[in-house]
Amino acid sequence: MKTKKPNAELVWKQLEDQLVPRLRLSTTEHVVYAHLVRHSRLEGKRRLHFSMAWLARGTRLCDGAARPAVRRLVQLGALLLIRRSRAGHVVEVRLPDEIPAARLYPAGVCKPARGACAANLEELDFLRTRPLRQAIHAREGGICFYCLRQITPGMKCLDHVVPCAQSGQNSYRNLVSCCWECNSQKGDRPAEDFFLWLYRQGRLLSAELTGRLRALKDLAAGKLRPVLPT
Repeated sequence: MKTKKPNAELVWKQLEDQLVPRLRLSTTEHVVYAHLVRHSRLEGKRRLHFSMAWLARGTRLCDGAARPAVRRLVQLGALLLIRRSRAGHVVEVRLPDEIPAARLYPAGVCKPARGACAANLEELDFLRTRPLRQAIHAREGGICFYCLRQITPGMKCLDHVVPCAQSGQNSYRNLVSCCWECNSQKGDRPAEDFFLWLYRQGRLLSAELTGRLRALKDLAAGKLRPVLPT
C-alpha cells in the first residue's frame, strides 16, 4: 500500500525528541519502531509484512526481545496490527504525529475529549459507556493483556486486574482487554499469580512473562493511558 513519503528529518526529530519520552519507549522498543518506520513509511508504504526472524536480524536483537517490543508498540498504538500468523505480522506503521497516545500538545495543555481535560482521566468510570469501554479494548490493540494472543471482537471482554471483590475500581489503571478464556481462568487471583500460572502452562515465554509483569506495573502507574473518545 503506497502512500506519500514523509519528511524523514521531521519524523526522526519527532521520534527522538517527543515520541520516545512521551511514550517512555525502552531502548529495544525505540530500535524496533525506528526499523519498522524506515522500512515502511519512509519507503512510501503504510503497511508492512514482516517476520520476527527478519526483524531480529535487522535490529541485531534476539527474537525474545523483538517480540515483546512489537506487542508493546501495538498496545501504545504505534503499530496497528492487521494480521498475525505463522507467515508473519502485517501491521500499519504510524508516524509519531499519527499516534493518538502521543499527540503533540504544548506542555500544560490537555487533550480535548468531549469537553473533558485529560486531567479528568483518573476520575472516569471506564465501564460507564460503550465508547469508554472501547477505549480500553483499543489500547490493547486486539491482543489479550494476559496471554498475548490475538482475539476477535466476539471473544474479547474487560477484566478487573484487581477484582471488584477486592475493591478494584473501574479505572483505566485497573481495566484490561482480554480473551474470555483468561477472564474465566484468572478469576479472583492476583494478576502476578495468573501470569506465573500462564508461564507454567507454557502459554507465555520467559521474555513474555517479564514483559507482562512490566506492563502490569506500567498499568498501575498510569503509563498505559487509553485514547479518550472524541
